Amino acid sequence: MPGPSLHRTCASPLRALTPADELEGSAARKARFWDRIALKYAAAPIADMAGYEFTLRQVEHLLTADQDVLEIGCGTGTTALRLAPFTRRLLATDVSACMIAIAQEKLAAQSVPQLRFAVADAEEPVAGPDAFDVVLAFNLLHLVTDLDRTLQQAVRALRPGGLLISKTACLTELHPLIRHLAVPVMQAIGKAPHVLCFDADALQAAIARQGMDIVSVERHGTRGKDFRVFIVARKPA
Repeated sequence: MPGPSLHRTCASPLRALTPADELEGSAARKARFWDRIALKYAAAPIADMAGYEFTLRQVEHLLTADQDVLEIGCGTGTTALRLAPFTRRLLATDVSACMIAIAQEKLAAQSVPQLRFAVADAEEPVAGPDAFDVVLAFNLLHLVTDLDRTLQQAVRALRPGGLLISKTACLTELHPLIRHLAVPVMQAIGKAPHVLCFDADALQAAIARQGMDIVSVERHGTRGKDFRVFIVARKPA
């Protein structure tokens, strides 16, 4: 569990964004929101554990011990800690320093030599071109400011033949009242982040616009309708 220093640094009252917040850069706004809720996020249980475990198994089958892997939007590092042992090295990044601080505490509690955490915005270059064999993006792509830019940076980081593996909430597939009423109200009071609304077809099209070949499209949910789509795409060799 996060120590007292994290509670002092990361815990702060939720509040609505002010005009001053809107003047900040998008990365700063995203970091501000996720820093505020990092401790609560870390303590929240995974809603569909069976679906999450199935996704992990699918990803494990795609990873090998000679691959360099980048995870963007890693949150508090739970998934990175599980997947890093299947790689040569895994760099896991998030825009929130508080999320990364919690991830670092988890890493300190268990030895995973392949894994490193760093603060970085998924919409900006993390490393040089052709630096990774796999880019992971879980529960992230609907939360970015510019989807095409984020995908462009992910593809840029991939070596020829590399994989983009993503699992994304497709909010257009939710009930309209959730998209048009509940989400805006939560955003207005500072309890929900900026989100993009698209369906699985639109997301596939966005990935294809970056020159990627779609390898597979799956749904892993075990409870009711699954609006989170799992997509694997390959950068042409």
